[in-house]
Amino acid sequence: MIRIKNISKKYILGKTEIHALRGVNLSVNEGQMICVMGPSGSGKSTMLNIIGCLDKPDSGDVFIGKYSVAGLGRNDLAALRADMIGFIFQSFNLIPVLNVYENIEFPLHIKNSGLTKKEMQRRVMRLVDEVGLNEYVKHRPDELSGGQRQRVAIARALVTNPKIILADEPTANLDSATAKSILSIMKTLNHEEKSTFIFSTHDPSIAEYSDSVCRMKDGFLLESAGR
Repeated sequence: MIRIKNISKKYILGKTEIHALRGVNLSVNEGQMICVMGPSGSGKSTMLNIIGCLDKPDSGDVFIGKYSVAGLGRNDLAALRADMIGFIFQSFNLIPVLNVYENIEFPLHIKNSGLTKKEMQRRVMRLVDEVGLNEYVKHRPDELSGGQRQRVAIARALVTNPKIILADEPTANLDSATAKSILSIMKTLNHEEKSTFIFSTHDPSIAEYSDSVCRMKDGFLLESAGR
């Protein structure tokens, strides 16, 4: 499903050269739930951004399904993201002027999914139900708790039926009880939707929800172990 082959990435900050990734290799099978662990600055977010076609490596390549990311232009990368990848961010990134229903529905319009209005409504409301937000469909983000906003973000990421869900520190801004609830929802949807989940975290207690744990430090992938 996903194969990362010897990718490296560095950034220049002023006069300092930051090696975010150093020769990382990783394979992820379809339907897996992978946890990428490591401290801040270890390269977790950079790796997710490269898998998500938001950034390109300086060397190496990423294969998503049959596609070599290195061989794709900007328009092709945008199409690949729209067709195959959903994103969940720690800052939620919801649109403040839209309510819960509209935020979840929005990617279907961006993708130009071809669904009828009734089909869109059915898909959105199924996800609203699955993340437990039936009572909040008309609420805007500023009327929701952090955990509720993250549930909206999860539903939004899944509404286009992507093959891959990338979650960068999805529980970083949540208390421990809410974080566990969010991860349980992600685990359930992973089984039900058969999507591949890759999420980053620095919290070791979150690893229990994953099928496999990858540990990173200073841009290196130190190990990858199944559970």
